Amino acid sequence: MTGIVSRSFDSADEVRPFEDDKGRLDLLITDSGAVGRAVFEPGWKWSEHVKPIAGTDRCMAHHVGYVVSGRMKVVMSDGESADLIPGHFYEVQPGHDAWVEGDEPCVALDWMGFADYAKR
Repeated sequence: MTGIVSRSFDSADEVRPFEDDKGRLDLLITDSGAVGRAVFEPGWKWSEHVKPIAGTDRCMAHHVGYVVSGRMKVVMSDGESADLIPGHFYEVQPGHDAWVEGDEPCVALDWMGFADYAKR
C-alpha cells in the first residue's frame, strides 16, 4: 500500500447504470472499501430505477455520504423523511425510498452503502 492514493471517478473500476438511463453509479474499489459517486438524473426514483435491479421493496443499503449537487428526498418505511441538499453529510439506514427533486441531477458520494448498490 502506498502512502497516498489519488483516483478519479471518471476512471471508475465499475460503472453501474440505473434503469431507463436515469443515472449511474461510478465505483472505486480501494484497500479501505468501495467508494461511490452516483449521478441521479431528474426523474430518478429508487422504487422505479433501482428496485428492479435490487429485487427488494425498499433500498436496504446503509448509506453514509455527502451531497455534491442537486436535491434528493428520502423517506423511511415509517414515514420519517429528509431532504438531502448540496454540502450536507447524510446517514440513511436501510428501509427507504428516495427520489430526485427538481430539474438538476443529484450527485452524491457514498463511502459505505454503494458496494452492492444497483449490482446486477
